[in-house]
Amino acid sequence: MRLLPIRRTAMAVAGLLLFLVAACGPNSNATDTAAPSAPSGATGFPVSVPNKFGTATITAEPKRVVTVGLVEQDSLLALGVVPVGTTEWFGEKPGAIWPWAEAALGSAPKPQVLTDTDGIQFEKVAALRPDLILAVYSGLTAEDYATLSKIAPTVAQPQGSVDYGVSWQDVTRTVGAAVGRKAQAEKLVADTEAKLAAVKQAHPEFAGKSGLMATTYEGYYVYGPQDSRGRLLTDLGLTLPAGLAEVTGKEFGANLSKERTDLLDTDVLIWLVDAYAADKAKVQADPLYAKLDVKTQGRDVYLENEELEGAATSFITPLSLPFLLDKLVPQLAAALDGNPATEVKRAS
Repeated sequence: MRLLPIRRTAMAVAGLLLFLVAACGPNSNATDTAAPSAPSGATGFPVSVPNKFGTATITAEPKRVVTVGLVEQDSLLALGVVPVGTTEWFGEKPGAIWPWAEAALGSAPKPQVLTDTDGIQFEKVAALRPDLILAVYSGLTAEDYATLSKIAPTVAQPQGSVDYGVSWQDVTRTVGAAVGRKAQAEKLVADTEAKLAAVKQAHPEFAGKSGLMATTYEGYYVYGPQDSRGRLLTDLGLTLPAGLAEVTGKEFGANLSKERTDLLDTDVLIWLVDAYAADKAKVQADPLYAKLDVKTQGRDVYLENEELEGAATSFITPLSLPFLLDKLVPQLAAALDGNPATEVKRAS
């Protein structure tokens, strides 16, 4: 799973709205298989959370939260709130809860899982009778937002952010504001940033070195400065290559033309691939890539998308980051030690 741009065609919603009204009404017989969350300690209601398409007003502490974005369930769980529904984008994990979040879930029932294969499952969202819908790390459209807002207050991606480009800090703070836990969210952000700062301090050799994350989608696809993967590298003290922002523009990433494969020649390059051995061999056999120093000096790192380390790289949250840092940092250190003979070992 590469988390590449998702572009949905405009959908007709007039007939759907009739269902939504019925499903959310007081006499609804909608299926309810998930237990409502029973958070405590939430304050400040009503709260208003602005977003790209308007402002969501949450009048009371949410008890039934549904996520339609990629990563919001981690922030909820870290704040002590269990969603009744989550949207699975990849991984096929029960409840769309990854192993790094299971401790935060504890013994609570796993959420009901929706999918995003053909767009948002509006009927299933409505059937869960949510009192809050979160779509912060998403590519929600104005039409999607209008439809979801008829079901429950909906928090979309923040104004000014690129689709699928919201930082984990902003996701955490936005979710915290929506569930009345702003102070807890700020502490969660501070504690997680402290972990990143500790790694950065422990590895001064990262400072000023160039780094990049890429994948093999329709050639070579690179993740830019408005993407969580790119931000992770800069958080660790690395710099993104000059000219990357011009290539990615107003998106979180972009395909490289053959004329710009020079951008791949960084001090360390992390590849996110579908099949470790096969895709690594294919990349390294490419004549355009094979001559780059990053390849000849063994400074490239390969992560498989469906393995936990690769998944965590595309699912950056306060819960996944400690796990990811434990696995990824030793590989970065090996790649950046200045010795081409050092093997960059695959994380176990």
